[in-house]
Amino acid sequence: MLCPGGTTRRRPDLGAVGYDSLGQMLLEDPIATCLSPSVYDMICKFGFEVRETCDINSIVTQRGEVCWKTITDCVIYTQSAQSLDYPGSVRLLGPVCEAVHSHLLSLTKEQFEICYTPWLQWTAFPELFPEILDALESLQSPAISLSLMKLTACLERALGDVFLLNGKECPFLLRDLLASEELAQVFGQSVMDVLKVFLGSPRGLNLRNILWHGFASPHEVPLKYCSMMTLLTAGLGQLLKSYLRQTKFALVHRPFRALPDLEDLAVFPDMTSEVLPVLEEVMKKSTFILKIMLPYWEEALIRFKAHRFADCAVLLLPQLETGLRRVFAVVNKCPRRLLTAESTALYTTFDEILAKHLSDGKLNQLPLFLGEPAMEFLWDFLNHQEGPRVRDHLSHGEISFPEFPKEAANQLLAFSTVLLLRFVDEGPLSVLKEKAAIRSLVGLAESYRAHLHPVSQLRKQVLSCEKSLGAWPLLSLPTEAEEAARLEGHSETDACNSLLTEIMSELCHHLPEDHRVARGLDSLPAEKWPQVIRELCSTPVPTLFCPRTVLEVLTVLRNITAHCARVSSQVAASAELRQRQWVERRLRSRQRQTYLHMLSSIKLLSPVLYLILLLIALELVNIHVVHGKNTCEYQQYLKFLKSILQYTENLVVYTSQERNKWNEAIVLTRTALLKIWTFSEKKQMLIHLAGKSASKGVP
Repeated sequence: MLCPGGTTRRRPDLGAVGYDSLGQMLLEDPIATCLSPSVYDMICKFGFEVRETCDINSIVTQRGEVCWKTITDCVIYTQSAQSLDYPGSVRLLGPVCEAVHSHLLSLTKEQFEICYTPWLQWTAFPELFPEILDALESLQSPAISLSLMKLTACLERALGDVFLLNGKECPFLLRDLLASEELAQVFGQSVMDVLKVFLGSPRGLNLRNILWHGFASPHEVPLKYCSMMTLLTAGLGQLLKSYLRQTKFALVHRPFRALPDLEDLAVFPDMTSEVLPVLEEVMKKSTFILKIMLPYWEEALIRFKAHRFADCAVLLLPQLETGLRRVFAVVNKCPRRLLTAESTALYTTFDEILAKHLSDGKLNQLPLFLGEPAMEFLWDFLNHQEGPRVRDHLSHGEISFPEFPKEAANQLLAFSTVLLLRFVDEGPLSVLKEKAAIRSLVGLAESYRAHLHPVSQLRKQVLSCEKSLGAWPLLSLPTEAEEAARLEGHSETDACNSLLTEIMSELCHHLPEDHRVARGLDSLPAEKWPQVIRELCSTPVPTLFCPRTVLEVLTVLRNITAHCARVSSQVAASAELRQRQWVERRLRSRQRQTYLHMLSSIKLLSPVLYLILLLIALELVNIHVVHGKNTCEYQQYLKFLKSILQYTENLVVYTSQERNKWNEAIVLTRTALLKIWTFSEKKQMLIHLAGKSASKGVP
């Protein structure tokens, strides 16, 4: 098992909770509900206390028009009128929800389509609602919870689109969106208060959060609330149409977010007919899964087999959170954290479960238990800004459900299989691991490394830029042009080459022992530079829980590399264009002279860019040494890196086909090389600090 920092441990120290005993503790501690007593009462009791029958004709007309006054009259306020009386409002809304539920179940699909489909177009996902009707008629609890999760996500996205009719930047949190003046302008404050009772506050039903964070089991979600949310969505569409008619505004739907390329993340093979039956068996035996939540897992597998990949992910993600929250509560000895929090406290969600420290500053034991590979997978899929962040994007309605990629669901399901296996008794586990496909999954999971951490992203950028530099068409240039460029000469170029030799010689002495290609030499031969850069990029660097200073440095290094890559691509394009024009004798006199300047400059820029990449690769290997700098030294180091960044930014401008300032680029390069040499002389780079630490025996 790998722990944060890259060290290997067989069994983490969990104090009173041993690694072997955890599964047994989970088994011996059956959970009847993950809802705290007051939240349970709000969801499962208050809405059923008022027994009176509500006439559906007072709620909705025969033409499907929602009578909002009947609904808003059920929302009551505290005596001071400063806030909503949530329990009282839920009690009064209970009979209304019952009537709406019976009404929707009485409709045929054709009747539903005639009455309500026109009012659901504003959601940009009207095809969801016939599915919801099917789920309600089926009485299958997991399907109804799934319908509510998809509906709340769809509704949040649509409300954000409406917000932008009057506002500029849509709030990220649903509760802030529902509390906005911009939506109250469109729908009215009393209508927004109704939505707050159902969705927008931990003091209300809070249907979105208790489902998306995995607190509510299937049988704890009353069917009538799903029906009521469907009708409310149609009623909002009616109010919106009236508003748009009055204001002459047009509702524009924001485009869905496309998930980033998942090729790098697709470490697990497809879940085949050999593996899926094993997962079905494991789900019933793994103590990771709460028995009350098992129907969600079973439904997720059914949806995956039916190629409903978004549905699979929507069901799976909250249950991964539930299972991890349970382990989190056990290993950190805080059993109360398993339950939904009251309105005065925050839920224990992925953010805290996957953090390095608890809210009280103590070390979170869960990462030590899970190990670094599992943590890196979860961070890649859920947290990293450049990753898919599937739970965030799905729950906020930012991804098109029909277009959700199979690859994402497959990776989540494969990871879940391995995670569940860790909570299976040794006897059944040994039998399951006899299957080659299962052994392969476990091996892939145990060797997982971060793909979307800034360290990993920088490494990919450096390798890509090095490959780009290697493709510069230097050897195919016209002989007469090269000879003319050589005869032209440039004193600045000679000075730069001298500095390059000095700096490269200095860097050569800081190569790790096992990477020192040019042993016994004072400098590194130019033909070895690409090989050394690639070897340095293969050096493991701890990525989990990187502190702010490391992330700041990585950001600057990534920006430098991005500009180097841009210089490389545009120089290659310019060289190819001008070469063709030279051969075809289509260059005017001044253009020919500019081409010669370019050839002279290219011969310098190539090794300079290699030098910068080598420096970045060396600093990356030693990135965690930045902790050894005091505040003043750290600021000086950042200032140095930003000066290199400024150089690469200017180089992008000077080497563009529009500017062609090749002589200026050489002058600029000499200034940059002087800065690198001067800073290197001060021994303030990370490679120097790492050398000092090693000489003192500091690990």
